[in-house]
Amino acid sequence: MRVFVTGASGFIGSAVVPELLGAGHQVVGLARSEASARALEAAGAQVHRGSLDDLESLRAGAAKADGVIHLAFIHDFSRFEDSVRADARAIEAMGAVLEGSHRPFVNASGLLGLRPGRTAVETDAAAPTGRGGAEATMIALASRGVRTSIVRLPPSVHGRGDHGFVPHLIASARRKGVAAYVGEGANRWPAVHRHDAARLFRLALERAPAGSALHAVDDEGVPTRDIASAIGRRLGVPVASKTPAEAGEFLGFLGTLFALDAPASSARTRELLGWRPEGPGLLADLDDEHYFTADAGTVL
Repeated sequence: MRVFVTGASGFIGSAVVPELLGAGHQVVGLARSEASARALEAAGAQVHRGSLDDLESLRAGAAKADGVIHLAFIHDFSRFEDSVRADARAIEAMGAVLEGSHRPFVNASGLLGLRPGRTAVETDAAAPTGRGGAEATMIALASRGVRTSIVRLPPSVHGRGDHGFVPHLIASARRKGVAAYVGEGANRWPAVHRHDAARLFRLALERAPAGSALHAVDDEGVPTRDIASAIGRRLGVPVASKTPAEAGEFLGFLGTLFALDAPASSARTRELLGWRPEGPGLLADLDDEHYFTADAGTVL
């Protein structure tokens, strides 16, 4: 297939591109900058210039493709609602040109907060607010002749080059001299290695049923106290519990999120697509040097 990929040069996208190419697909990646264009060309992908705000470029990229994988999202938590609206416009623009074609359209979504306090499963519906609205749009597109699927990602998609939540926790522990968790730290975070997530995006593109929700989950729920302990051990700093009121001071915007209990299952996803994670789990990955070296955040 000729596959149009947004977010193709990002942390997850840079694993999805070689996964697709290795399976014999042709990849056209959306690039907003020269640096992104060079990275895509170096990976063996074609370049389509544009951005999430350039709806014409998105329509053109989707119209010429046999399938679309939408990974791009503006990760500015100070303007989260604006990011959600921009994402909704992008999905609607690409979905409109795919209507009636039965071509695959795979969208990345999130698991954090889906079903707080209990194990989330694929049949759980997302709330209509936030990124859940995008899921509703994708499901609606399935009834209009688009083979849509949603890949829900856990709060930790880990691996070399990670610049998400876990590096933020590590940076906080370095600054404060304490690896913090919230309360008893018994609340759980699901996780997956980036290469396993990339393989699931490919499988979804190739054969996920229309309107399906998939969970990119290896570790169903790692206690946050264990995550903090792994960080503290590697940095040689104490590990300490913080109250919810203190968490913001120590962890910034992540203080509230790190207190959430968000375990998730991928049992249905594995059965449906034969997906089997092969990478290391989160705690094993935290035992590797790459999270704690000077070049942490460099994607390989």
